[in-house]
Amino acid sequence: MVKTLQHEDVRWLSPRDIYEYLDQYVIGQERAKRTVAIAAYNHFKRIHAVAKEPPGKSRFKKPLLKKSNILMIGPTGCGKTHIARNLAEILEVPFTVSDATEYTEAGYYGKDVEVMAGELLYAADMDVEKAQQGIIFIDEVDKIARRDHGSRTGAGSRDIGGEGVQQALLKMLEGSQVFVPYNLTQHWNKHDFVQMDTTNILFICAGTFTDIQRGGRAHVAGFGQQEDSSGHKPLEQRVTIKDLMDYGMIAEFLGRVPVLVELDELSEPELQRIITEPPDSVLNEYKALLALDGIELDFTPAAFREIVAFAKKRKVGARGLRTIFEELMHDVMFDAPENRGERIVYGAPEVREKLSQA
Repeated sequence: MVKTLQHEDVRWLSPRDIYEYLDQYVIGQERAKRTVAIAAYNHFKRIHAVAKEPPGKSRFKKPLLKKSNILMIGPTGCGKTHIARNLAEILEVPFTVSDATEYTEAGYYGKDVEVMAGELLYAADMDVEKAQQGIIFIDEVDKIARRDHGSRTGAGSRDIGGEGVQQALLKMLEGSQVFVPYNLTQHWNKHDFVQMDTTNILFICAGTFTDIQRGGRAHVAGFGQQEDSSGHKPLEQRVTIKDLMDYGMIAEFLGRVPVLVELDELSEPELQRIITEPPDSVLNEYKALLALDGIELDFTPAAFREIVAFAKKRKVGARGLRTIFEELMHDVMFDAPENRGERIVYGAPEVREKLSQA
């Protein structure tokens, strides 16, 4: 049962409640789930504190509580988007995923960054007040790193899809009044706009940063890195602000995403748990689909190990598990209506044979 904390007339989920909900659907990444839970809790405390201030008082005084925007760093398929999506579900706020590579600096061909807020407004059924307390997840943020070093060498060049996008995002990340397109299919049209305040929108940025250098040495990805019992990496192994700036992220952008979360590559035991444990796991989904045709589906433990080994070989993380199951279940799903009442069991030989053809 989810508990709530009572703060006068407002009831909030505690960080532990948020973590326990995430823990049902997100396997591994313990520190990341705890960090995100704390950031989300503090974000809603901040919204409540700002709402309580008299209008005249907050006009000339900077707010004490700053935004807790989040930057997630981790390999593909480690759960970055999955954590954010489940966070939005438990908080019951509008949520949208934006790909940073689609955006350009204002005035150039491509989407302006204000379209992100427009997509959130659409997710909130065009309710501006509701959208202004939603979550925007910006994926592939490492792809908007500075693509040249003109600021250091003195060479001048326009980086409209890299540093230009970072600069365009600054006022939205910090919180300001922006004009967002009311019609997303015609976002280039400068006549149909609505005003939104991004002050209370939580931004979660994410990227792989695959070849980032940590303290002058290359990042060694994987779950074999040294950690203590609480999941903390040694300080020398963590990504620092300087590492990110060397990668090409500008200081002004990093200053507006103060919560830094590192996620590790998933281990084989964690991938096996992802297949079987979450209520929305891919195994449970296929079992439910086949149950509608009266077919019982099961896998042996050895079959799961074969699937996980194949996923690790492809280096696509948890995201690749669905592709693997699509390949395994292709013939079964096609013949399902004719095989009512059957029980289908996959063992290691069957899995190995199917995946050898993939």
